[in-house]
Amino acid sequence: MNKRVYGILGISSIMSNWNADFSGYPKTTSKGDVFGSDKALKYPMKKMWDNQGKKVLYIKSMKFSPGKNGEVNIIPRSLKERYEYIFGVEDLKTCKDSKVILSNLFSAVDVKNFGATFAEEGNNISITGAVQIGQGFNLYLDSIADEQQILSPFRDATEKPNKNEQDEAKSSTLGTKIVSDESHYFYPFTINPLAYKEFVELGVTKGYTDEDYNEFKEAALSSATGFATNSKIGCDNEFALFVETEVNTYLPLLTEFIKFEKRDDKNIIELNCGELLNSFSDKIISIQIYYNPHTTKIETDIRGVKKYNIFTKQEV
Repeated sequence: MNKRVYGILGISSIMSNWNADFSGYPKTTSKGDVFGSDKALKYPMKKMWDNQGKKVLYIKSMKFSPGKNGEVNIIPRSLKERYEYIFGVEDLKTCKDSKVILSNLFSAVDVKNFGATFAEEGNNISITGAVQIGQGFNLYLDSIADEQQILSPFRDATEKPNKNEQDEAKSSTLGTKIVSDESHYFYPFTINPLAYKEFVELGVTKGYTDEDYNEFKEAALSSATGFATNSKIGCDNEFALFVETEVNTYLPLLTEFIKFEKRDDKNIIELNCGELLNSFSDKIISIQIYYNPHTTKIETDIRGVKKYNIFTKQEV
């Protein structure tokens, strides 16, 4: 691919929890700012690719493992076992050819986009990904976390045995579900196709291609909406900005120029990077904005931008 890409990916979370910390509440900085990690955004992409039958290395998968006394347990695969599973390798220990291992790694769609750290069986390999995604901050300042009580349909079998049967039958365990009433996360990202130049010279990959970019773009526009777990139902892809430039053009993080507010029952996304991008007009190949025109209005002074419906992909 002979171009760089800079952009922003926006995720809305309505009565949902896009990225929780260990307490179960939406992840926050030490200053109290709500944000989502890059891992929270990458995971739905990996699941989408995995569901499409593409090779994904860095994703949790399970296997059966024999235990004591004839028990059979279900446990996660190790990185070595995952590698062997998706690439059809009998035993990674027997593979002494680093070129073969590198070629296999680059055939995995998540590695091709996000890179990898692979330190297994004498192979210490580090690949800096062509796609780099930053932390996504919630720009909706009125966001509130809500803790909901959940009543279990089952009694607590660990209750003390001296409890009478009538009380025990009435007791049910309680759980909690923590959601954000409304949040809007905006992630910066960059794509540098020259990241794999050294590996191209080694003959283990053709580099980051237009096909790789299109796979990333498809997942970036749809994977959060398609990833409907119990905690993620209500999380949708709501915005995306793709700025394609000449390969030697360098731009700052574009999330520094974005604002979000609600006005007249519409979400307003304001892009104040027109002056910056317009000054690079001779080096910019295309600028595309994807959003939901039914709920959102885009305000920007970027020249030559094309706008698309994020769900139908039709120009608006």
